Amino acid sequence: MNNLHTDIPVEVVNLTSGYDDVKILRNVSMRAPLNKITVVLGSSGCGKTTLLKNILRLYEPWSGSIKIFGRDITHIDIEELNDILKNIGVLFQNGALLNSITVAENIAIPLEQHTDIPESIINRLISVKLKLVGLEGSETKLPSELSGGMRKRAALARAIALDPPLLFCDEPSAGLDPVTSESLDRLILKMRDELGMTMVIVSHELVSIQRIADRVVFLDRGEVLFEGSFKEARTAGIKEIDEFLKKGGGVEST
Repeated sequence: MNNLHTDIPVEVVNLTSGYDDVKILRNVSMRAPLNKITVVLGSSGCGKTTLLKNILRLYEPWSGSIKIFGRDITHIDIEELNDILKNIGVLFQNGALLNSITVAENIAIPLEQHTDIPESIINRLISVKLKLVGLEGSETKLPSELSGGMRKRAALARAIALDPPLLFCDEPSAGLDPVTSESLDRLILKMRDELGMTMVIVSHELVSIQRIADRVVFLDRGEVLFEGSFKEARTAGIKEIDEFLKKGGGVEST
């Protein structure tokens, strides 16, 4: 598809959305600049995951616009949407690996579904992705044989199987011990720096946010209270942000 190199790969304008008749997001606007890590943060129930699911079109927005690579995905047909989604990787909160098949078979799924690459090349690509995330030699293992951190890395290898320029992550550090979380953060930074990826990450882990965020978008009760650097957020003098930082973050959101 064209225009993959727009300076603002993700732009949300006046997005309003919810479930049934319950409004969750209210006129939300945010931007994710090229080759930067934008972290969406806020307390439990603020709408972080709802925002992510709207951007991915897992939910239908009530109003507003969502632009991916400059295209408003709320006003395109399914064929055009699928074309855009092929250029997006997603790391789900629980990894979402299929437990009945091997790590290699999990990573092969997007390659088999969206390319005509021969099996021999797919196998080589799988090895490359596993090496990138530090899981060399794990091809034949089942997800149940991996630790929590290793499962996240395997899921990340699948998310980047097609070399997407844009990656979304939902609570990548959730449930990980501090050492494993720091290791995953280093990997995320490596992908930004070496692969030139643009990332949008939903997180409530303050230590992780401070390590990886180029920019933050702070949500509170479905509204954007702040957008800018983490340092600017700390000195913005916004009561809700100060309370969030004082408490050390929150639990996973709605």
